[in-house]
Amino acid sequence: MQLPSELDDLYQDIILDHYRSPRHQGLLHDPDLRGEGFNPFCGDQVVLTLGLDGAGRIAEVGFEGQGCSISQASASMLTGHLEGKTLEEAEALVRTFKGVMQGGEFTPEQEDDLGDIVALEGVKRFPIRIKCALLGWTTLQDAISAYRKTRD
Repeated sequence: MQLPSELDDLYQDIILDHYRSPRHQGLLHDPDLRGEGFNPFCGDQVVLTLGLDGAGRIAEVGFEGQGCSISQASASMLTGHLEGKTLEEAEALVRTFKGVMQGGEFTPEQEDDLGDIVALEGVKRFPIRIKCALLGWTTLQDAISAYRKTRD
């Protein structure tokens, strides 16, 4: 059994790995959805692009950004869990993550499903960093909302 400080060290390593080697980095050339997020408090930026398949599932994901390790690692972790999901499933993922950042807890089942994303749970102990962790997630939600408005 790991001690809490060892677990914190592991989570810090996971966050730094995603920051140094972001997954799905680079924007799609012809995305179905595009979102741009900016945190005016610290200057973090994220641009998220998604490509959908014929069934409406997320087939491709790309992002670019600049900012702190938390914002960029969080965006990397998010993009790693989007492929194959419907927009509704992606929105449910956003709601779950936002709920945890606002004081909730991941269930054991969610911990199993979310992998590296669980490493971000400790961010909620630092309220000023929560917006950093949420930037990619709110950008995704905004992109989905904008996409739906164009489809109505």
